[in-house]
Amino acid sequence: MNQEVLRTQRPFTERAFTVLLSPTRRGARLARLLTVAHLGAWGLPSERAAHIVAELAANASVHGRVPGRDFQLGLAVSGQTLRIEVTDTRGDSVPPGPGAVKAPEDDHAESGRGLLIVEALADHWGVAHGPVPRKTVWAEIDLVR
Repeated sequence: MNQEVLRTQRPFTERAFTVLLSPTRRGARLARLLTVAHLGAWGLPSERAAHIVAELAANASVHGRVPGRDFQLGLAVSGQTLRIEVTDTRGDSVPPGPGAVKAPEDDHAESGRGLLIVEALADHWGVAHGPVPRKTVWAEIDLVR
């Protein structure tokens, strides 16, 4: 008897989550925790996304911080792609884009590697400007690798 085992994959449905968070270390930590919780509830892997969100939220809290203004975390699944967006209100403070990120010259520097981590973990990423005074740093992860 010849048996074939069919492996079926659940098709990914459209899902989205957005939240405003305070531009603090606590807000950045909450962004990562919420990412892990939502992706887990959606039945999706979260390790790469959690690292990306941690870096982007930390950048929004440190470099994109404007007193009294929150940053926004957005997660969206479209087809088989997870899109992560972190929006802050410092459109005048724009990070280098893909391919332009350089490692810090000082090997002992305690900062300056966040976007290198994003570049290594994301399948695609970039920076979108506006509407004024905002900017959004986004990353996409292919869920089928």
